[in-house]
Amino acid sequence: MNLPDISILRFKNQQLAGSKFNTAKDIAGWMGALQAQDFKMSKWAFGIRLIDSKEATINKAIDSGEIIRTHLLRPTWHFASSKDVLWILELSTAQIKVSVKFRDKQLGLSETIFGKSNSVIEKSFRNGKHLTREELISQLIRANINVADNRASHLLLRAEMDRIICSGRLKDGKQTYTLLSEWVTKTKPFYRDEALKELAQRFFTSRGPATLQDFSWWSGLSSNDAKLALEFVKADLLSERIENQTYWFANSFVDMTLDKDEVFMLPAYDEFIICYKDRTASLSFLNQKKAVSNNGIFYPTIVRKGQVIGTWKHISKKEKVALELNLFDRTEIEKDIDISRASAKYAKFIGKEAEYTLRHTVDPLP
Repeated sequence: MNLPDISILRFKNQQLAGSKFNTAKDIAGWMGALQAQDFKMSKWAFGIRLIDSKEATINKAIDSGEIIRTHLLRPTWHFASSKDVLWILELSTAQIKVSVKFRDKQLGLSETIFGKSNSVIEKSFRNGKHLTREELISQLIRANINVADNRASHLLLRAEMDRIICSGRLKDGKQTYTLLSEWVTKTKPFYRDEALKELAQRFFTSRGPATLQDFSWWSGLSSNDAKLALEFVKADLLSERIENQTYWFANSFVDMTLDKDEVFMLPAYDEFIICYKDRTASLSFLNQKKAVSNNGIFYPTIVRKGQVIGTWKHISKKEKVALELNLFDRTEIEKDIDISRASAKYAKFIGKEAEYTLRHTVDPLP
């Protein structure tokens, strides 16, 4: 096995080729959690992993509470299955609170203020309400709680960590919050060691081959907890030593070939790129600044044979979607690669027709 093999195996294990799942909830369960910082793109992260899916189908999964969007792991926004969100949240909460503690203090957010804010937020959702961020912030302002300088984000994050709110139904296309206790069915709690084992099992099964460092980065766990989690699942995994790194992956080994020389258009912040601390198996060091900005913005990428060969932009029009595709290597433009098929697949997902322009890019995107 070499680095290109690793990338193709990851591609298949992440269900980007030959997916075996039919619903967004199934995908979320397989992956454990999918980063959802860019909301619209995160829906495509489900769509590209499902057969013949449409954005309306993902919206339906959100509106029914089958998948939940909340802060988990590192922390950042993630989607998780309604069956998994509680135990992942329990595992993540302590590390997330530590990660924002310094900024909370800078903003003057004390436990007293968090207690008052939580009370206001909880009362706002009486009678099964689903409220947008703006509607919820207006309730905090009405209660004379300071929301300036991004305090609102910290107050809402704490309400998530304290198991009060999570994502709710879409309202006129906007995301909402609702009461977690009313929206998510309570599941059997995991002991911490059980949760560590389960998270590691999901990660190395869906994202392997991957290293311990990859898992630690993705999960946000301490080095000791990540090592312990891996110890719990080692017996169920295979490993390969490549370039002084040990890669772990599931026993359910899959064929390391792709059926076609097919092009895939992955969303921004897709797990195929973002969940690995070392991304060189799929994204060459020379091209990393073209796909990831200096301030950590992950652009939508174009992938062929498990390798990132470019980036793309979505430009909405009334009846069509205009796509600007930027290839890193000029020779890729000359190859007979099926860009039109990849463009049409994304356009079909959002219910429009596609038109695209193809160009070569040298410099990092602005």
